Amino acid sequence: MTKPRTLEPEQWELWDGWMQAQRLLARELDRDLQRDHGISKAEFSVLVTLQRAAEGQLRVGELAESLGWEKSRVAHQLTRMENRELVARTANRSGRRIGIRLTAKGRTAVKNAILGHADNIRRYFFETLTPEQAAAIRAWSRQVVDRIEARCGEDADGIAVESTDRLDADRS
Repeated sequence: MTKPRTLEPEQWELWDGWMQAQRLLARELDRDLQRDHGISKAEFSVLVTLQRAAEGQLRVGELAESLGWEKSRVAHQLTRMENRELVARTANRSGRRIGIRLTAKGRTAVKNAILGHADNIRRYFFETLTPEQAAAIRAWSRQVVDRIEARCGEDADGIAVESTDRLDADRS
């Protein structure tokens, strides 16, 4: 194993700046979703995932995997959203609740929120980004994802193991 080493001051400064920008961007996007559409980032993520699913519904386990969340987190989130009539549980013939679907209110909420969220992403992120900066961020992001996914495919001893890709959940 290699000996751990610290970062140079310039590297710490870059890291801190990037982390602050990321936190502020997420905070503002979350605030805007709440203020303009009355939904949280978590609700938005669930609604978008269901909207993209066939017929606007998924099994709860599929939803959890798609979001990269624990099933207990999904269950609590769905209960809150069901109380707000954004989603509804689906049942099989025996009455066992097996899935979740968008309601009409949920479809309207996600349709409106997607447009507003896209406008805010454009305003906060893309408006000042040059094509060169966008290309650099795209290439760097792909490199980081590929490196981490490759590492996640190995256990501590370097032996390949099966992994699942849960990074798509953060795209919303």
